[in-house]
Amino acid sequence: MKAMIYTQYGAADVIHAAEVPPPAPKDNEVLIKIHAASINSADYRLMHGQPFMVRFVYGLFKPRHTILGSDIAGRVEAVGKAVTQFKVGDEVYGDLSNAGLGGFAEYACAPENVIVRKPQNLSFEEAAAVPMAAITALQALRDKGQVCAGQRVAINGASGGVGTFAVQIAKTLGAHVTAICSTRNLEAVRALGADQVIDYTQTDFTASGQHYDVIVGVNGYHPLEQACAQPDGEAQRGGFAVHEYAARKRQGAPRHRALLPTGRTRRRHALCRKWTRARQGGSRAGVRGD
Repeated sequence: MKAMIYTQYGAADVIHAAEVPPPAPKDNEVLIKIHAASINSADYRLMHGQPFMVRFVYGLFKPRHTILGSDIAGRVEAVGKAVTQFKVGDEVYGDLSNAGLGGFAEYACAPENVIVRKPQNLSFEEAAAVPMAAITALQALRDKGQVCAGQRVAINGASGGVGTFAVQIAKTLGAHVTAICSTRNLEAVRALGADQVIDYTQTDFTASGQHYDVIVGVNGYHPLEQACAQPDGEAQRGGFAVHEYAARKRQGAPRHRALLPTGRTRRRHALCRKWTRARQGGSRAGVRGD
């Protein structure tokens, strides 16, 4: 089968097309003919092997998985003997990030617990754009943020992959949504249902004086502590699964939460950034969705 493979970390030119043997499903797996796959920032980071700590999971000196691609949609071609939820011909989609990746190819294998049936009203391309970004937004708002009707939610980086889902999910949960993005994306984010839209190139939303129950930061460029920990507030750090930052005002004031790396997680990230800069001779590089 044809696949886009890489055998070393680096820029986009390390990825090239190649003929590789098709995978064979294990007992609990299905073989999927890929009709569409989406590219996430995770693919970019794994391609570069940065931040450096990802290499402890995905390969220290070279990639452990040579075919990238997490979000896929396609049709089931074969099933393992222990599979009970799917049959040949089913249209499915899912996230392969915890199943060895492999989406940038003609075929991929996936455990049956990481895929679901594709809704008939979605194309393969639309379905492939959903899994990682949508689940990240859902976990942040529903599971970690515990957003409920009437709360005020700010989404910093509202026009990116996670941000666009976060706006819609927060509105579905009944929240008042303030979306922060760049000038070119204001109307698009407003069309998703945001109650208020802030252009971060013109306005510093952390200095607006507004208070939020939950702040979701998927932008990677603004220190959200400024927005939720007010001058008379007390910041408390903790959490890892969806990187939570909790800031409590003094007694009698509302609680504010911002979801971003903190505590031990932030110290690890800082160490990795320092290590990366040292390896690059002091230069800095990064990607930001706006």
